[in-house]
Amino acid sequence: MDEHAQTGWLSRLISRRAVLTTTAVGLTAPAVATSGFVAPRSAAVAQAGTVKKVTIYAEALPGNLYGYGLEPGKATIPGPTLEVYEGDTLEITLVNNTDRRMSIHPHGVDYSTDSDGAPLNNSFNNPGETRVYTWRTREMTSAGDGSRRFMPGSAGYWHYHDHAMGTDHGTLGIARGLYGALVVRRRGDLLPDKQFVVVFNEMSINNQVAPNTPIFEADLGQRVEWIAIGHGNQFHTFHLHAHRWADNRTGMLEGPADPSQVIDNKDLNPGSSFGFQVIAGEGVGPGAWMYHCHVQTHSETGMSGIFLVRNADGTMPAGAQEAIDRFRGHPHGSADPGAATAPTQQHGHH
Repeated sequence: MDEHAQTGWLSRLISRRAVLTTTAVGLTAPAVATSGFVAPRSAAVAQAGTVKKVTIYAEALPGNLYGYGLEPGKATIPGPTLEVYEGDTLEITLVNNTDRRMSIHPHGVDYSTDSDGAPLNNSFNNPGETRVYTWRTREMTSAGDGSRRFMPGSAGYWHYHDHAMGTDHGTLGIARGLYGALVVRRRGDLLPDKQFVVVFNEMSINNQVAPNTPIFEADLGQRVEWIAIGHGNQFHTFHLHAHRWADNRTGMLEGPADPSQVIDNKDLNPGSSFGFQVIAGEGVGPGAWMYHCHVQTHSETGMSGIFLVRNADGTMPAGAQEAIDRFRGHPHGSADPGAATAPTQQHGHH
């Protein structure tokens, strides 16, 4: 693994609670440098065929909610962001510290039926049970028909969630907060300085309603990665004020001829997910910028939050605190009176 992968990517994962223990197949695990050096806007590089091991604890939270965490007593909503490169395997040891049946089910990766996380395949954790789930990824390959077409790999902004609490479809677990982001990177992808996860779950954001929704923070000029996930039964749109991205895998154009539409609003429906990178405040400057569902009745009743772009030196820009105070003072209808008690994982605060 090169210096950027060790000191930049892995230290960034440590800082945002997405720690994965890496073991190379057939090799001794490489040492992880934790010098604190972060190379901004570096490219992702990794050894092929590594196995990343992580233990996740499912726990009850106040307000009749549940969450996933990397340590006992540290469960959050959403759960920890899991990241791998195409070609890697993710081995998850799930510890069920709740009194309910539950599981963990991924989108976008490969797995056998016993790692499906669905009761259909008898794949779940009973109360107090520990179980290992193995998820595999693969790179893009040629279609093999002599054409220039390719079979897609696993790279993308995906997610994981419970599939067993309450019903065989995990409806209760998802409603109560058992979900998180799963990122599969392609070698050469640009890495962010900050990473935010936004989950539209019924009429809430990360099981919170305004004014208790996350305030995500970045400094002017930092590369910011957003991961948007949809759950529940409501149809939503995700809108970010003053920033825009390309509607493709990364959110960045591949070149002048890239036909991807440039957007600032995208549908975010149950089970869907997407991600993109922007430069904080590019072309517009620092300030308190809104993110919200653009279905008007949804934003009116609490599906909105703040993306705070600070000055480049980290200081508060003029007018931003006043804007935050106005946001906190706006009347919002609560879709779920118990949702405001959830401990939210806010990736923008370090």
